[in-house]
Amino acid sequence: MATSGRRHNVNKYSFEEKVEKRPYTKEELNNVFWQHDKNRDCRLSRKELRGAFKELGAIFPLFRAYRALRHADDNGDGYISEDEMEKLVNYADRLSYRYFPVKPRKS
Repeated sequence: MATSGRRHNVNKYSFEEKVEKRPYTKEELNNVFWQHDKNRDCRLSRKELRGAFKELGAIFPLFRAYRALRHADDNGDGYISEDEMEKLVNYADRLSYRYFPVKPRKS
């Protein structure tokens, strides 16, 4: 019986463990936002928020930063302070950002 010369369709990844995306916890979201406080003034500007939302995987991070400021900036100064951080984290949590957990390599 002659073959057509094609190889069988074999998935070389079928035996590896499948890793699924999982949602960020509120603590992880809080850490992501504070990592983007570049000037360490304990406030997040729109530019810093844009970087954080970009890391979280937002399609339009500038839009998300604008919306986050509108949602969480209670005093209207254009910054998210420590007092307003809980509202920001709740806002980001509702957006359900997900990521692949990093597994430690076996040595």
